[in-house]
Amino acid sequence: MSAPTSTPPTSGADVGLYGLAVMGQNFALNMASKGFKVVVSNRSPAKVDATVARAKAEGIDTLAGEKSPEDFIRAIAKPRKVILLVMAGKPVDDTIALLSRHMEPGDVMVDGGNEWYPNSVRRSMELLPKQIMFVGMGISGGEEGARNGPSLMPGGPKEAYELLSPILTRCAAQVSGSPCVFNCGTVGSGNYVKMVHNGIEYGDMQLIAEAYNVMRSVVGMSNEDMSARFAEWNKGELKSYLIEITADILKKRDDKTGQGYVVDKIRDCTGMKGTGMWTVKEAASQSVPAPTIAAALDARFLSGRKDERVAASSILKGPSEVPSVSHDQILEDLQAALYAAKICSYAQGLCLIKAASDAEGWGVSLAECCRIWRGGCIIRSGQLDQMRAAFSKDSGLKNLMIDPDFASGLNQRHCQWRRIVTLCIASGIPCPAFCASLNYYDSYRSASSPANLTQAQRDFFGAHTFERNDMEGKHHVAWTQDHHDVGNLDERTAGDTG
Repeated sequence: MSAPTSTPPTSGADVGLYGLAVMGQNFALNMASKGFKVVVSNRSPAKVDATVARAKAEGIDTLAGEKSPEDFIRAIAKPRKVILLVMAGKPVDDTIALLSRHMEPGDVMVDGGNEWYPNSVRRSMELLPKQIMFVGMGISGGEEGARNGPSLMPGGPKEAYELLSPILTRCAAQVSGSPCVFNCGTVGSGNYVKMVHNGIEYGDMQLIAEAYNVMRSVVGMSNEDMSARFAEWNKGELKSYLIEITADILKKRDDKTGQGYVVDKIRDCTGMKGTGMWTVKEAASQSVPAPTIAAALDARFLSGRKDERVAASSILKGPSEVPSVSHDQILEDLQAALYAAKICSYAQGLCLIKAASDAEGWGVSLAECCRIWRGGCIIRSGQLDQMRAAFSKDSGLKNLMIDPDFASGLNQRHCQWRRIVTLCIASGIPCPAFCASLNYYDSYRSASSPANLTQAQRDFFGAHTFERNDMEGKHHVAWTQDHHDVGNLDERTAGDTG
């Protein structure tokens, strides 16, 4: 690929971008502002004109538009690099069919949307006969990140990444001179890492919402005081993008009515686009516990049942009295609980990536995931440097919680964490993510669990067998006189996943 120049890309563009909704337009401008020659196109010609006009208004002279698929592809230098940012699902398939007919062997096509990873694997196989290399790439950071530097999570052939790398490394967010991008692995891995990123994001957002609810409903803090507290937290161990924007959100006054705050006028029903649901489904598929993320998803489902909740509020009763606790103590405990629970959310997500990577043979580096999440993306956090160090020091680390540094932090805070969960329960304040995180912590640190009884029940009603502590092999018991011999135990348990 030629070095970036300032020549308008009427031909020989370094890269093409198709799909000019918010993310597409901003990422195209990002690449062009770094000096790369960019050609853009879109199903709607008006968006091509709008993007070109915006580039000119911003003083960018390395972006041009083409309105026909053939002219768009022709304008890109070989081997062509084409990035798609269109709606996931069938629109991606339709766009690939539209553009690939004009492409040649050795070209690269990148889907930058939030896509279910098996679709990327399928598309890669479908393009194989044409010898077009396919990359599924997660992009995190929203509109601002796309324009100024997102976290990029590509997954595809090594040869394709080598062609894309000069562009992606310059357009990604930069942290301490390091670009927030790496090739996660073969096709599908980038989509998977981005999916789990979003699952962690679900957990993190729910935990912050629960902390806000304690401040508002138990402590009785004003919006300004809550904003100030989150801003203070953002200067310490909780420093993160989501904590930062929470401080800004809480103090934003309503400029439509001139009264109160915007956040208090927002209907308490949370939307979603599916990646959190995919993460929970994948956790189940991989037999990886992800209770914080699942609790966050359930909280969104419950939030959508607004009318039912309003009706139930006059029928179902909660505590008539709440514990009397020092407000300063609550806020101190809340900070510790939020730190500890957030670690659990990251731990669950990283365990899921590792399990899928092992199953699929992707070879995803968890240390690199932590590195590229430090900038540009929604879950960027001051804790990620320490997480990166943990996995760099021990690439076989089974769980983030047992890294010596994180284990020490959790051990120091678990009593405060328990007090917050207890306070919420005693006050009738829902805290599903705080509670799920604590249960995850307690379950993981338990050398002995009650699962022996569960397995005994399975053997009682289904002859599923069990393992013993004192003998090798599979075992079954005739629990009552009504139980009979079940024959070959291996045949009974064939296909059992545990």
